[in-house]
Amino acid sequence: MIDKLKSLYNRWLEIGEQLNDSTIIADMKRYIKLSKDYKELQPIADAYKKYSNIIDNLVSSKEILYNEKDEEFRNMAKAEFDLLTSEKEKLDEEIRVLLIPADPTDDKNAVMEIRAGTGGDEASIFAGDLYRMYTRFCERKKWKVDLVDFAEGTAGGFKEIIINVIGEGAYGILKFESGVHRVQRVPQTETQGRIHTSAASVVVLPEADEFDVELKMSDVRKDTFCSSGPGGQSVNTTYSAIRLTHIPTGIVVSCQDEKSQMKNFDKAVSVLRTRLYEQEYKKHLEEMSLKRKTMVSTGDRSAKIRTYNYPQSRVTDHRIGMTLYNLPIVMDGEILGLIEALQFAENTEKLKESVE
Repeated sequence: MIDKLKSLYNRWLEIGEQLNDSTIIADMKRYIKLSKDYKELQPIADAYKKYSNIIDNLVSSKEILYNEKDEEFRNMAKAEFDLLTSEKEKLDEEIRVLLIPADPTDDKNAVMEIRAGTGGDEASIFAGDLYRMYTRFCERKKWKVDLVDFAEGTAGGFKEIIINVIGEGAYGILKFESGVHRVQRVPQTETQGRIHTSAASVVVLPEADEFDVELKMSDVRKDTFCSSGPGGQSVNTTYSAIRLTHIPTGIVVSCQDEKSQMKNFDKAVSVLRTRLYEQEYKKHLEEMSLKRKTMVSTGDRSAKIRTYNYPQSRVTDHRIGMTLYNLPIVMDGEILGLIEALQFAENTEKLKESVE
């Protein structure tokens, strides 16, 4: 472990030198990549320096214990040796987690798509509830949420809604939400008080930037149309909404949230780039799932991950068998406990893999 830690520390030093090289500074794509690598290796570099210092002090304390005749000095050295040993054991565990291979997409912004599934109007209402849950969670994290596109349900909520979540590490946290979410409750449209089961699917993707995907605008057809829904006087009067079609793949992206056609275009391009990136990223997730169990959906959008039971005020995450009886709090955006449990389970699997 210490050899791997030292190797990564030396790599951190090497990158630091490269970042001061004028030829690398001139190559913006490479400079951004190295800057990101340097930032990711910083905690490992700090851990190596701390670990090396503890090892040096342990050696000194051991020498005193072996060579010192004065009992008082020996007792002091023994106390220091025990404290350092405890610190080393604690740091050993922290370093094992640090050495888990990081997903390079975790630091990215996220694109979240919520779609009503089985259940008719109730599924659309539930999709709206999930949208509110995630926006409240993002507010707590102080992340920015940009609405990209939406289609409202006939009885409320959304048939589909797409948002960009902008914040440090947004994808690494929200990626665990991908999958089918089920709700069990008496729908607003039910007259006899029967409990129904409805569903909505959530897809979370890492936002792709221009360095991740080469998008040729010559391959894209641009159409404009009138926006719908809330938006003031410009709705249905100006062609501000944008539809982009990527001709080679047939991928279609629409954006109508902004009054400005240019802003809608920029958002649509960002989502289109992410959809293209998704094709390669799904291959990465599928390869991971072959090696080990993963808490992140591997692209199977039919995978049921969580159930929200209103009569029992219960939330159950089926991937880790975790059940909470605080549904109103969860639906108000307090989902960090669930996500942290999923992250712990994911890291445990990664640690097993590294040991094997």
